[in-house]
Amino acid sequence: MSDEFLSQEEIDALLGVDNESTSTETLEEGKEKPFDFSQVEHIKKGGLPGLELIFERWIKIFRDEIRKLIPNLNMISKEDMYITRFQSFMLKIPLPASYSIFTMKPLKENALMVLDSRLVFTIISVLFGGPPKPFKVEGREFTKLEARVIRDIVGKSLKVFESIWTNIYPINIELKSIELNPTLARIVSQNEKVVIVELSMDIDGYTAPFYFCFPQSMFLPIKDIIYTEVANTEKDPVWEKNLEAKILHLNVKLWVELIRKEYKIKDILEWEEGTKLEFDVLNTDLLKIFIENKPKFLGKLGQKGNKFAVKIKDLIINEEE
Repeated sequence: MSDEFLSQEEIDALLGVDNESTSTETLEEGKEKPFDFSQVEHIKKGGLPGLELIFERWIKIFRDEIRKLIPNLNMISKEDMYITRFQSFMLKIPLPASYSIFTMKPLKENALMVLDSRLVFTIISVLFGGPPKPFKVEGREFTKLEARVIRDIVGKSLKVFESIWTNIYPINIELKSIELNPTLARIVSQNEKVVIVELSMDIDGYTAPFYFCFPQSMFLPIKDIIYTEVANTEKDPVWEKNLEAKILHLNVKLWVELIRKEYKIKDILEWEEGTKLEFDVLNTDLLKIFIENKPKFLGKLGQKGNKFAVKIKDLIINEEE
């Protein structure tokens, strides 16, 4: 029965395995090899509260601005913020893509704003009455129309970004170029660390990404702003604008005091239906006009058509209730 089975030597011969070479290869594989730590994907999240606050403000204002170009826009969201290698970031961007290189003087080095092709094609589609989804593109560059839309989006975004920085650290943003070739968009060396801000636009339910990329070394002169929440002490123009808009649409009670007169309780108890109360009010008298329970204006009694009216003559300043 044992003759029906092959021995180990016969199996090795059929497979062409050389015992000596196998043992040598095993020893070679067991040797220590140098490890290149630069090839390890390193992603560090968090730790940039100042920059996060800046982008929260930017999103609120940019959303209102970009809706003038894209009325179908529902929302702009910050998806993530992290530090990684420049090469790792560039490899994740599908082509074609738009790479806008800009400066933030007096800060050194260049930064990137990257528009994913899916976002550009979705915007083009909805602007011309199409569905909110990217159309199929096979290995072509952006057309002149698409390039113009890209320039409009980038221009508006950088203008708002510069205005947000005004109250934090004065910078001057300048768009240097818009590249379609990722090789021409290399703002730092491949292994240098960069700060990535991942964002997305929701256009009629379809979400497409776009990105900001900053060399980590760019923020060294202002690390106290970027790595702390010091920016929280600054005024938030978006919050002030929203608060002002809400206040201007509030309904308030306005009333006029014609006369102030004292009566005795015994006289009030004798009042009944038909009792006439005489008020000696002249059209030359200055009457107090109240907003809620505070006197704010002085006015004179008059008539407009068949209705009584009061004409404001002066303001009341700092009068106690």
